[in-house]
Amino acid sequence: MGYRSLQACVQDLEKNGQLVRFDEPISARLEVAEIQRRCYASGGPAVLFTRVEGCRFPMVANLFGSLERSRFIFRDTLEAVRRAIELKIDPQAALAKPLRYWRAPLTALYMRPRRTRSGPVLANTCRLSELPQIVSWPRDGGPFVTLPQVYSEDARRPGLTHSNLGMYRVQLAGNQYQPDGEVGIHYQIHRGIGVHHRAAIDLKQPFRVNIFVGGTPAMTLSAVMPLPEGMSELGFAGALAGHRIPMIRQIDAPHIYADADFCISGTIDPKRQLPEGPFGDHLGYYSLVHDFPVLKVDRVYHRTGAIWPFTVVGRPPQEDTSFGELIHELTGPILPTVLPGVKQVHAVDAAGVHPLLLAIGSERYVPYRPTDRPAELLTQANAILGQGQLSLAKYLWILDGGSEPKLDIHEIAEFFQAMLRRVDWERDLHFQTCTTIDTLDYSGDGFNTGSKLVVAAAGPPRRELPREVPGIGSLPAGFHSPRVVLPGILALSGPAYPVRPAGVRQPDPAVEQLAGALRGNGAVNAFPLIVVADDSEFVARTLNNFLWVTFTRSNPAVDISGVEAFTENRHWGCRGSLLIDARLKPHHAPPLEVPPEVSAKIDAIAARGGVLGRYL
Repeated sequence: MGYRSLQACVQDLEKNGQLVRFDEPISARLEVAEIQRRCYASGGPAVLFTRVEGCRFPMVANLFGSLERSRFIFRDTLEAVRRAIELKIDPQAALAKPLRYWRAPLTALYMRPRRTRSGPVLANTCRLSELPQIVSWPRDGGPFVTLPQVYSEDARRPGLTHSNLGMYRVQLAGNQYQPDGEVGIHYQIHRGIGVHHRAAIDLKQPFRVNIFVGGTPAMTLSAVMPLPEGMSELGFAGALAGHRIPMIRQIDAPHIYADADFCISGTIDPKRQLPEGPFGDHLGYYSLVHDFPVLKVDRVYHRTGAIWPFTVVGRPPQEDTSFGELIHELTGPILPTVLPGVKQVHAVDAAGVHPLLLAIGSERYVPYRPTDRPAELLTQANAILGQGQLSLAKYLWILDGGSEPKLDIHEIAEFFQAMLRRVDWERDLHFQTCTTIDTLDYSGDGFNTGSKLVVAAAGPPRRELPREVPGIGSLPAGFHSPRVVLPGILALSGPAYPVRPAGVRQPDPAVEQLAGALRGNGAVNAFPLIVVADDSEFVARTLNNFLWVTFTRSNPAVDISGVEAFTENRHWGCRGSLLIDARLKPHHAPPLEVPPEVSAKIDAIAARGGVLGRYL
């Protein structure tokens, strides 16, 4: 039941035609990453690279390259996990349908990690520099581990019970790290490992951390699961793997995952940090250089026949999209029990996940509210923004489910049209300013700081949405090329964003001038939403382009303007179109791009045909 090792997973995928071996020499710098990106984009197989230049370990990519393959990997256990979640929602269900839940006791047993004295991972040791040195993007600060399982324990309460397993990126070399002696770990203080970091500060002592790579794919998925605080990732991994996760006891050190392919073991001084990055990240831009914790490495273990799994992080959709889809399948049913009244929440992958949340709620304050005015939706919005990683959201659009009973939140175009038919910009915009946003989002006021916007809509439609470019009339200098993105959404190309003194984040007067020029223009104001971009044709070309540009390149409190804007009792609204300035700004991080010479080399590999020819 399930895989006990990465080798078993690789062999099974190959046997079932879902993995191919690539035996040509290939570089870990930029080239394997470009192959992975193309295989993912074309719906290709997982790839085992057997001849990586300068590395003695084979590497596997695109394991989770589709939702179908992810389901296949966990085909023996997914239903059991779903049943366990159902029982979490309704413990009495087992009494009503005992045959449906007959495996529940076995799943509960698998959720208990098994302590052991040894395991395959301890068979061999090597140096950091012998590990695969994968560089995915040309400006990356060095090689990174992109599928790590970072394990730590609470120094106040050591042991498995209060452990944390998270996927925090790991920089293997570069910057100021001591070669073969130190690695950087990028995590924010609100993550699970941050609690252990805080404990180490309070105790005035270093804390030990182990970084696992490989092993059963269940451990990889568990490391990214947004589990409630106090719920064990090791327990979830056991349920998903179909066996108890074996953890090796250590003296005065955290446990080691016995079946991992690799383990980097070391110590973090909680008061010491070094520059980490840049790194091509999941918003589609580089996260820049900032100080983050450093792991002083004591030893690197690896099992005999070890395989190094990796992925590529970049503008979505990427392989981690499959993680999100599978996580939603598993955890979606439990959401209403955690957030009463909330029916669905969708972190939009194409917008970089954290910049944009869509939600369907329910208005139950009847008859104590007007039928078209959001009330309980705002309570639900605050509850959503108080939940773990959902708190990083920058935009939250929430709709009353009673307004569109058949709406599927994953039909994004239809969701926006349902919102825009109903929204009232005079009352339905709710800003939070001077707050935290995703550390990786550089659209805000500074590092990890920015603003949020809740857009809430309810009631019957109040307008029809135009579908054609209007006779727009004269525009201020620099604004041109109107394009319809979706019914009700218009994109305009704007002038280059002005250079500002460092640290200055203010609305661009040119956009304010545009808003003034559109006053009284009924044809344009029939579009409730106007996006100002560097290239309106690019924004309107695909839905994903609209989502990516609009919500990763704007800071709500600074970059939103409106036609006939007003402030009343500190509430901001507008009577005409809402304008979002989604141009690139000088303080933004640069977008990710593939070097032409790398594209040319992979094109040549594709032209030769072979096992990957049709996928590249």
